[in-house]
Order: sequence, then structure tokens, then C-alpha cells
Amino acid sequence: MSAINVGIIGASGYTGLELVKILINHPRFNLNYVANSEGETRLGELHPSLCGVYDCEVKKADVLDAAKYCELVFLALPHKTAMEYVKPLIENGVKVVDLSADYRLPQEIYEEFYCPHTDVKNLEQAVYGLPELFRDELKSATLVANPGCFPTSAILGMLPFMSKRIAHTPVIIDSKTGVSGAGKKLSDVTHFVNVNDNLFAYNPLIHRHAPEIAQKLDIPFDEVSFVPHLVPLTRGMLSSIYIQVSQDFDAEEILREYYKDEPFVRISKNPVDMKNVAGTNFCDIYVKQKGNVLFISSSIDNLMRGASSQAVVNANIMMGLNESLGIPNIAYVP
Repeated sequence: MSAINVGIIGASGYTGLELVKILINHPRFNLNYVANSEGETRLGELHPSLCGVYDCEVKKADVLDAAKYCELVFLALPHKTAMEYVKPLIENGVKVVDLSADYRLPQEIYEEFYCPHTDVKNLEQAVYGLPELFRDELKSATLVANPGCFPTSAILGMLPFMSKRIAHTPVIIDSKTGVSGAGKKLSDVTHFVNVNDNLFAYNPLIHRHAPEIAQKLDIPFDEVSFVPHLVPLTRGMLSSIYIQVSQDFDAEEILREYYKDEPFVRISKNPVDMKNVAGTNFCDIYVKQKGNVLFISSSIDNLMRGASSQAVVNANIMMGLNESLGIPNIAYVP
């Protein structure tokens, strides 16, 4: 079978690196174009861990150049920047998996929490890249909006139980993430001295991933209380979710039945942790009920299931491949 040429625009960051690591070992995708905003360097200089493993020229990002070399392009760019590339790529016949927030939300919600949207036509056609919800739509998609890391962990945890939830009761989501989720750019918040031996909430109740969670679960935004925390770890994400339910039921059985055919969701009999999913596309979920309170705990690797490996799963589906093709499934554990 012939190779499928793909590219990455935005190769400098953590998610760009993870994309490279997956794609260079992918049995069908040929990484044919690697670019960032500056170019004029090599991949081994951007990411020394790739020296002696894989090296190539990193070009200055150019849509026409990318379209010449690629059938599909991954955009690992900040919001607002990504939409500048999507429209011309699609006009030139290239499929796109966008890892930014630019195509995840309806226009009015996006503009309330981000910025004015300049590509409304493609926004209306984008498919939200959570296979457990939109697998059929992904098969014919030209543009996929890769989900945020926090929404991925929260939505997957809650999906099986939305019909059991008491309507209009609070949904409480307490999430912890590794520092890589903030990206490579240094800030006072992510400075080593501030993060090391420390734990703190940031943007409590107003974080812009909250409307993404609410919108995809079809519940009012004001019913979602979302508080993310930064923990002194490189990677990983754990969400503790609390919802009110109206009756007793076998929560674990419902969870197992809901995800019985999903290759990247694992149900745990014990509370989940970050280490067992590190470096993989798995989402591990644990559930416990006490009276009318349901506790759901889900863990993912924020750089993988929360970004890069999920993006490659989406690309597999878009290109008619087995969705598990080339996806790492062995965790970074001793």
C-alpha cells in the first residue's frame, strides 16, 4: 500500500514533538513536511532528543509548500494563528487536523472566550475529534478540531452517565495537569521556582475549556464548575468529577457496557493514576457511587490523548485507516 504524505506546521512545541515521534514510526503516514514560523533550522536542533533518530529540514511555514507535499496537515499552533492556515490549506485540497481551539466551538461561544473568528465557513464544517462521540462524522471530515485535554478527560468520564444525572444540578470537575499543558513559552506561573514543590488552581470557574465541556455534553455552561490545577509534573492529567444522580445503579457495569467496543478507554476497578497512561492514547476511568453522588475519576496523558496521539487517531479515521494504527499503547512505567 502506498504511503500517505502528511505534514506538521508548528513543530517547535511539545505537541509538535509528540506528533513527530508518532509519525516517524507510523506504518502508513510519511512525514513529508515539517515547519514552524521561522524555519531555517533542522529538527534535531529544535528537539535534541531526535538527534541520531530522525532529522529533517524545518521549513518556514508556507501553505502552498505544504499543499504541494501533503495530503493531510497537522496544525500544532496557538488559537487565532491556526485559523490563518486552515482556510488556504483546505482551498488547496489538503485535509487538516487542528490541535488549537479555533474550530472546537460554535462562533458565538468561541468569540466570547477567545477572539473574533475569521473562518466561519470552515468552522461550521469542522468535526469535533472525539472518536467515541463522532467516529462516523470523522470518516468523511476534511477538517477536524482536536479536543482540548481537559475536555477530553472530563467528557469521556461523564458521557456514560449523562442520562442518570439529575437535571440542572451542578457538575463539579476538579482537574490536575502537568506543566507541559501550558506549552513551551515560559511565564511566571510555569517558572520552575513557582511550580516545584507547589500545587495551585488557575482560572478557577472561568477557564475557557469549561464551555467546551458544557457544549459537547449539551448542558448549560452555568451548571459546570470547572477548576484546573497545575501540579509539579511534566505530563499527565487526572480529573475528579462529581455529579448528582437520582437512583442507585451499577455504575461500573454501565461504564463497561458504554465503552465495550472502544480501543482507547480502559475501565479500572481501582482509582486511576497518571503514570499508567503516560505516553499512550488511553483514557483510564474509575467510578464510585455513594447515595446520590457519583464520583468519576479519569486519567490521560495531556500531550497524547489530550493532543498528539488523539490527533493521529483522528487522521487515521479521516484517511480510512484502522484508528489504532501507529498509536503507542505501552505506558512510561518502570
